[in-house]
Formats: sequence, structure tokens, C-alpha cells
Amino acid sequence: MARWAIAIHGGAGVDPNLPEHRQEEAERVLARCLQVGVDMLRSGATALDVVEAVVRELETDPCFNSGRGSALTRASTVEMEASIMDGRGRRCGAVSGVSTVRNPVSLARRVMDKSPHSYLAFDGAEEFAREQGLEVVDNSYFMTEENVGMLKLAKESNSILFDYRIPLAEAAASESHNKSGMVMNGLPISFYAPETVGCAVVDSSGHTAAATSTGGLMNKMTGRIGDSPLIGAGTYACGHCAVSCTGEGEAIIRSTLARDVAAVMEYKGLALQEAVDFCIKERLDEGFAGLIAVSGTGEVAYGFNCTGMFRGCATEDGFMEIGIWE
Repeated sequence: MARWAIAIHGGAGVDPNLPEHRQEEAERVLARCLQVGVDMLRSGATALDVVEAVVRELETDPCFNSGRGSALTRASTVEMEASIMDGRGRRCGAVSGVSTVRNPVSLARRVMDKSPHSYLAFDGAEEFAREQGLEVVDNSYFMTEENVGMLKLAKESNSILFDYRIPLAEAAASESHNKSGMVMNGLPISFYAPETVGCAVVDSSGHTAAATSTGGLMNKMTGRIGDSPLIGAGTYACGHCAVSCTGEGEAIIRSTLARDVAAVMEYKGLALQEAVDFCIKERLDEGFAGLIAVSGTGEVAYGFNCTGMFRGCATEDGFMEIGIWE
């Protein structure tokens, strides 16, 4: 019997001035969702079922940028994306441009299990969700006072905002004092904390799976697709490991970050944490990102090159950790 292990994340790149109560809220959500996965693994659930269930929990809670509370486009709409991958046979499913499906990760799983395709987007994905009987809600369900307020701030400052969990007054003050801050694709970025969610698991049979879900960037162009639904970029699973990434999506796409962790394990013979460290250091160029990973033998690892990453992990031998900073 293999040893099970699970890792989850709620986004990399955390504002160092994030209020204490916000940190505590994030840690409570991470602990609750991690426990969901641990309980399932102890009862013998498969890695694939666990990653879907855990990411559904994260999507349902507005604390992070996925499902309810997702970032809004410049058109004041939600366009969510998600992916899931089964390490057995490298089966996968992904969706983009989803605006009414309550749990995009479950739609990604249906794409994998119930369609002849690996990726559906926008109207096609929405139509397939209804054919499959998945729960759909009005677009307004995904909106909160915070994401609506931060979209307004983003439009006023002509910025793409990454961290819309910072209280509006603090965000406005930071924007006014940081006109020459980070830039991505030529546009100013006020804060760096995408808060994408993800889960990577190896079960007691040694099978791996990973899933990632996000609302993307606040004030993004309609139709923008990031790394989260892209297999090999934001999500990957195989016999060696399972990986979920978070951070600057364009940089993760360019580096095929998730797949590269598996590749250096396979071709360079690196252990899991060594592979994670190598890819974070050598593959992101000037980009900022983080990732979580588990190995097929029950190890857990994480890495990031920015300020903090919301994360949690647990293993069969009793180890459990929730963290934000280094």
C-alpha cells in the first residue's frame, strides 16, 4: 500500500500588510477544506474524487478567487476556468469562460469523463453543463461586495488587480502610492495575489490527481484565458507527481510549470522538493508564481518566488500544516 498525501493552495503572492483577520479567515478555510480531503483519503477515496471534492469546497467559499467571489472582467461579469487531471493514463478535462456553473471543477471532470474532448469553453462549456445536469446559478451569485468594489477601483486606476481581498480603503491608498509598481504585459498591477485555488493528491493506491480553479484577474479583458485550465501549465498529474500552480498566469504558461516539475523528476532524477525548487528558480524568468505538489510515493512539497502562498498539506503519517509565509 502506498502512503496517501494531500496539498492544497489558495493563491501565491500575499500582500505583507494583509490584515490579521484576513489571514486568520484564509487559514480557517484552508484547514476546513484540507480536513475534507484528509477524511476522504482515510476512508479510501480515490485521488480524483478527493481533488474534485476539495476544490468544490474552495469554490463555494468566497474567501478565495474561484467560484463564488471570483474576479470580474472589465464587463462586470464572471468568466471562470478550471481543470482536473488523473495521473492514471493522464486523462484530463478543462473549461474556460464559465459564467453560470456553480462548481467549474465538476464541469471539468464531466468534460474528462463524459465527453470525447479534453477542453470546452464559453457557450459550449455552458451548454454541456446543462446537458449534464450540473447546478447552474445566475451570474450574480458569484458577485460579492468586495469583488464589485475592487472592480470599480481597478477601472478607476486603469489596472489589473490581483488581490481584491485587501480592504478597499487600503487598496486605494496603496494604488495612489504605487504608480510605478509591477507591470505585466505592459499594464500596471496594483497587487500580487491571484488567490487561485488548487489541490494535489496521491491516494493509498499510489494514484495521483490534481485540480485547479480560478476566476482569473480582476478587470481582465473578456475572453482572457490563464494558466489554470491549461494542462501542463497550471495543472498536471502522472505517475511521478501531481501539481497545481498559482500566480502570474502568463509566466506559468510560458514555462509549462506544472509539467516541468514532472519532467525534471523523470529526466533529471530529482526528488519532489528538489524538482519544485528547480522549476521555481529556473523556469519562471521574471514571472512570479507558486505551486503545490505530491509525489507518487506520498511526499508533499511546495515552492514560491513571491511574498507568501496560502497553502496546506497533510500526509498519512500524521503530518499536517497550514501556512501563508515562508
